[in-house]
Amino acid sequence: MIRMENVAKSFGDNQVLRGMNLHIPKGTSMVIIGGSGTGKSVALKCILGLIEPDAGRILVDGRPADAGDRDRFLARFGMLFQGGALFDSLPVWQNVAFRLLRGSLKRPAHEAREIAIEKLRRVGLRAKVADLFPAELSGGMQKRVGLARAIAAEPEIIFFDEPTTGLDPIMSGVINELIREIVTEMGATAMTITHDMSSVRAIADNVAMLHDGVIQWTGPVSEMDNSGDPYLDQFIHGRAEGPIEAVR
Repeated sequence: MIRMENVAKSFGDNQVLRGMNLHIPKGTSMVIIGGSGTGKSVALKCILGLIEPDAGRILVDGRPADAGDRDRFLARFGMLFQGGALFDSLPVWQNVAFRLLRGSLKRPAHEAREIAIEKLRRVGLRAKVADLFPAELSGGMQKRVGLARAIAAEPEIIFFDEPTTGLDPIMSGVINELIREIVTEMGATAMTITHDMSSVRAIADNVAMLHDGVIQWTGPVSEMDNSGDPYLDQFIHGRAEGPIEAVR
């Protein structure tokens, strides 16, 4: 579903991606791991077309990501943002139905609200939450609302950016379980960026380790612990000593 071929991107003298190659088969869950500042978010933004690569190409379902109708292209994606990114001035149901209330996917307001309530129920929130505002919700509830919004338009591809950041271990487990269930139910292709190894083990079919602008290792999550790759081994076990230098 997604293929990155020798993708490079620099910002001034800072070369972030140095020829990144990544293949995400349709209907699978890929988790990208790596240290802060290694280019994970830049890679995601390149796929979405928010950032233009300096070199290489990106294919989505066999077609160049920068070809064709832009709105139609973006309609294939759902996104769970790291910080929730809910609109404070809108009630929860309008946050969830944001895409359904405007643009090419526009639905009548009453229909959009019904869909929003259905998606809220799917992530374990009661219908009465629909009329609350984000400030009235806990961090875990806000993350669930963000997840409901990500799936509201039944996207083919879903991106999860640090889905458990700021959550306690129990709520992190709940979110991981929801993500795995929903992706499987929808048959969606998923790409997740995370530092949380419990998330990796819970939601990944395949794992890719991004280091120094290239994919250092990629393979099934079942092979991660015995990869033999010193970079991956150091990262997943959180060791200070190894080929990855800690920034001091």
